Amino acid sequence: MPDKFIRRTSSLVLSAMALILLLPGASAQVLESTVKTENSINKAASVSQKRVTKLAQQTTDLLADYRAVVRETESLKIYNDNLEKVVMDQRAEVVSINQQLSGLEETNRGIVPLMLDMIDTLDKMIESDMPFRLEERRARVVRLRDMMDQADVTASEKYRRVMEAYQGEMEYGRTTEAYAESLPSTGQTVDFLRVGRTLLVYQSSDQVTTGWFNPSTRQYEDLPDRYRLEVKEGLAIAKNEKAPNLVMLPVPGAEVAK
Repeated sequence: MPDKFIRRTSSLVLSAMALILLLPGASAQVLESTVKTENSINKAASVSQKRVTKLAQQTTDLLADYRAVVRETESLKIYNDNLEKVVMDQRAEVVSINQQLSGLEETNRGIVPLMLDMIDTLDKMIESDMPFRLEERRARVVRLRDMMDQADVTASEKYRRVMEAYQGEMEYGRTTEAYAESLPSTGQTVDFLRVGRTLLVYQSSDQVTTGWFNPSTRQYEDLPDRYRLEVKEGLAIAKNEKAPNLVMLPVPGAEVAK
């Protein structure tokens, strides 16, 4: 619009100048005044154009700022909605955990006496069993008893260790092993051969002494000399020094129920 205004003004000034030139009596002063008027009009139009351009730029900047604020507001709304859902889920989780803790406390009150009974039973079982690795197995029971008084061990960990001890005892019934240990009756170090929980025989390194644990008398007794080579063979097999083979050992018979 300012450009159109300038063109129209210039056109009027030129027409006025042409008219003055056509008039024979026109003076130079009138012409000079007309030129000054045109310059003033041009300057005013230029100032107006700059002002309009500045206002247009400000409007564009304000519009961009408005759109940025709208986008940020929408983003914050989405974030707040999601945060509210997270908070609600956390509150539900807290309620669930509190309920579980309450149930866990009741479970602990029931399982602690059970574990103590299991340890007592394990102790009695070891004492009535074949006396193989006796000190090691007794020490395990002692550790379990001490563990039950430790506050830094959780109930679940205590239960795991008790069950682990039972599994270890069960494993003895399915395995055969040879190990060196002092003979309780004499203190002599001998090689023991354990066959499951069924048989426990022993032999000195010079093969002079060969014997077994008699489950009927619960005593360590010497075996007849005919078992000397059989026990030696069995010890070699258990130590993986020889291939598995059939050996004749004095397996105790079943006790008659009274």
